[in-house]
Amino acid sequence: MTLPPNCGGLGRIRHFYKGSGGEGWPATPLPIVPALSSLGREQSDSLTAEVFQNAGCNWRCWYCFVPFELLDGREAHGEWVNAGELVDRYIAEPDATRPAMIVLSGGQPDLCPEWVPWTMEALRARNLEGKVYLWSDDNLSTDYFWTYLTEEQRILVATFKGYGRVACFKGFDNESFAFNTGAAPKLFDQQFDLFARLLATGVDLYAYVTLTGPSVHNIDDRVARFVDRLQSVHPNLPLRTAPLRVVTFGVVGERLRGPLVRIRDDAERATEEVQVRAIAAWMRELEARFDGEARATPIDRVTIR
Repeated sequence: MTLPPNCGGLGRIRHFYKGSGGEGWPATPLPIVPALSSLGREQSDSLTAEVFQNAGCNWRCWYCFVPFELLDGREAHGEWVNAGELVDRYIAEPDATRPAMIVLSGGQPDLCPEWVPWTMEALRARNLEGKVYLWSDDNLSTDYFWTYLTEEQRILVATFKGYGRVACFKGFDNESFAFNTGAAPKLFDQQFDLFARLLATGVDLYAYVTLTGPSVHNIDDRVARFVDRLQSVHPNLPLRTAPLRVVTFGVVGERLRGPLVRIRDDAERATEEVQVRAIAAWMRELEARFDGEARATPIDRVTIR
């Protein structure tokens, strides 16, 4: 963090940059492009956002930038507040430093699926709908959106002006998914079902993918099959998917020197060899499946409804 926490210690300012992850990596347009488009602002290579994080996650991705003890739902590391209080703390920040974008992150925000619609209701009650861009993360691990939200709440999420949701595919096949998350390999397939259900609601939906895994064996074909799976949800979904480069830094390096012996030796291979080969395969697949005009389309204008 380059800036101190704000909003009474529960918020932080995040700087998003569109620059690529390095040689061979495409630019990362999320959430900058849809946010600036929604706000009616000129496109830029960077954007700041107010980030609130829930203190819980049901996965333990080895490359997560959040210390695992902050994902356990410990009361000592957080505070019980409602969505309206968070929005009020955001409004109370000085105009000069208050971003026009709020990110609901984690952890896994959908462990409390009401958080998104409650925040929307709070923004609407304060006449901020469409004036503040709302963005939320989703690790595609739960069906709570349908299990616990009312139909009215789901419609609100799908129709709220100025909202985007990004869902992250944790790996490109069952093996890489289990390696990345520590979860059961079969849950890799569940991600596609959940993404398709979210897409069917009409929400403005995007995707991330992390391309790390334990092995480069047959990786070109495995990445190709992953792109096939994306296109089984919608033919244009790969164009709404942003690969994220995993870098070992800070808490990740400390974690790998600690109890995560199971993946310590594989982590270096995953970042230095596997994802390098995987991103090259990803770029080849996009070039083979989409023409230059399609690949140049701004990500928020790629149709997947």
